[in-house]
Amino acid sequence: MALKKVKPVTPGQRHIVKEDFSILTKKEPEKSLIVRLPKRAGRSKTTGRITTRHKGGGARKLYRIIEFGQRKLGIKAKVLAIEYDPNRTAFIALIQYEDGDKAYIIAPQNLKVGDEVVCDEKAEIKEGNRMKLEHIPVGTLVYNVEIVPGGKGKMVRAAGTSAKVVAHEGDYVHLQMPSGEVRKIHKNCFASIGAISRPDWRYTVIGKAGRVRKKGIRPTVRGSAMSAVAHPHGGGEGKTGIGYKYPRTPWGKPARGVKTRKRKNTDQFIVISRHDLKNKNKA
Repeated sequence: MALKKVKPVTPGQRHIVKEDFSILTKKEPEKSLIVRLPKRAGRSKTTGRITTRHKGGGARKLYRIIEFGQRKLGIKAKVLAIEYDPNRTAFIALIQYEDGDKAYIIAPQNLKVGDEVVCDEKAEIKEGNRMKLEHIPVGTLVYNVEIVPGGKGKMVRAAGTSAKVVAHEGDYVHLQMPSGEVRKIHKNCFASIGAISRPDWRYTVIGKAGRVRKKGIRPTVRGSAMSAVAHPHGGGEGKTGIGYKYPRTPWGKPARGVKTRKRKNTDQFIVISRHDLKNKNKA
């Protein structure tokens, strides 16, 4: 998909880089597959206090109900439309099964209106098709991968991403994740064939603060610009240093280079850690 720069007729448009949405189908979202979610503005449901900073406002959005799992096995579906989804970075595809039922799925690259896709235990190796990992050959790109059999797709769902099948070993399939990490996933887990649509999303430039606010993101302030009671980095005259050997979060904990992983029992599924890869590249 092509990118386009906006003519700099105003300061706010000088750096904007937009995507060309000409591949999208010009239609309203499917009414039976949308729901309106209440806004939280980063606040808790019980006390109303801010629990996630820098959230609030933004344009109204309707949530599209996406089929991440495999609700209908062996039933072919036809792609009716490729649509934009404000709730995720990837495009979505509206499909209609042979029995007339409709659903939204994450759209892979090169999927077009009129194409046929199917979800089954074993299917043709074709973009958009979904099947068990044990039937997917080595070297194939996959996305929307299950972690637990029957648990619906949880991994590799962002725009332009894909995982690669690198080996079959016993009851497990080795997948190389977008980060470079190699993980073991059970062979009975389902995955979709291909790479996710909208690969140029990462190169877009929002350009101005007003567009960021419409996305529901509020301003972020440097800790060093705050008062001493508001942030550990705050206080002092002018551009004073943070006063510590390492940066800290607003709650006083280390902000860089501290491991936060707690589920050590799942380390057995990591064949090559992405952290090991980073250290190897630095060396």
